[in-house]
Amino acid sequence: METQVNTRERSLLVPCVQDILKENPTTVSKRYIRDDQESPVITDACSGLPQVPVIDLGRLVLEEVAKPELEKLHHACKDWGFFQLINHEVRPKLLEKVKKGIEELFNMPMEEKKKFWQRDGELDGFGQAFVFSEDQKLDWADIFYINTLPASLRKPYLFPKLPLPFRDDLDAYSKEMQALAIKLLYLIVKALGIEAKDLEGMFEEGLQGMRMNYYPPCPQPELAIGLNSHSDADAITILLQVNEMEGLQIRKDGKWVPVKPLPGAFIVNVGDIVEIMTNGIYQSIEHRAAVNAVKERVSIATFFSPRMDAEIGPMQSLIAPETPALFRRITVAEHLKGYLTSELQGKAYLDAMRIRHEEASKS
Repeated sequence: METQVNTRERSLLVPCVQDILKENPTTVSKRYIRDDQESPVITDACSGLPQVPVIDLGRLVLEEVAKPELEKLHHACKDWGFFQLINHEVRPKLLEKVKKGIEELFNMPMEEKKKFWQRDGELDGFGQAFVFSEDQKLDWADIFYINTLPASLRKPYLFPKLPLPFRDDLDAYSKEMQALAIKLLYLIVKALGIEAKDLEGMFEEGLQGMRMNYYPPCPQPELAIGLNSHSDADAITILLQVNEMEGLQIRKDGKWVPVKPLPGAFIVNVGDIVEIMTNGIYQSIEHRAAVNAVKERVSIATFFSPRMDAEIGPMQSLIAPETPALFRRITVAEHLKGYLTSELQGKAYLDAMRIRHEEASKS
């Protein structure tokens, strides 16, 4: 039986940024001015900053060339927490259909969008998350979130009501992302050089949710942010760029590094659950979305986690007297509930789960 969690116990509904832009196309209202953030302006990609590693899935599964590619994967997860994935074998035709459906979804008239708006206490639908007070600063973005797997968590008033053929395309994409996420998780453990027995049974019935992001053009992009700095709570996130606009930035060595998406590639990052399970060897990385004044940016992030009743903690094979457990054990349900009812503040939520060194030495 699936355990369900009320994931938005306190999050409030917010205005639609696309509507705000129609009413006031020249300035950003006070609630969207992020003077609490570092400058969100994208650094010139030609400034000599390092680029996110590129991993070839085709090479990872070919025995004769797998070892050096696994070493690259290990480096990417350990030193970056991010990589771009090429040769992933997800059908290009399906990707184009999903992209088209997402763009049409955000371009619906408001009367149609209201049919898919978030309901009280729910995350699914058009709206926002992590908003807990009327004076809280807001992201310059509209989102559409939907639980996709297991199918029992799909809201009967939402997923079945999506327009065709987008509904069927999204269902097919969901299955492709599940298979890809599981494959990547087993490869990540292999890159770490340990047995995958700790993963058995955790992910086959795992949780999958999708967040479709629409970042409208911003009249004052230097004042706003599309998505606040955070790490992801899940095990692994697979991001698909819907259009060509850049905006994703990751924190690397104290600097915000822009990610330049490769055509046809996925951008993959490990989440907090992988950091917990690898006892901090592979780390989830803070990232954020910047906005621009020229054109909207559209993307879809697929989040994948173990099943809700699974317990997460450092894998036993990684715990030793010289490397004690750095994180306490917790169920996935408790972990996600805590994350989704907290404000996005870098890695503050994960840091709260750490075991102090003196506690670790006693375990």
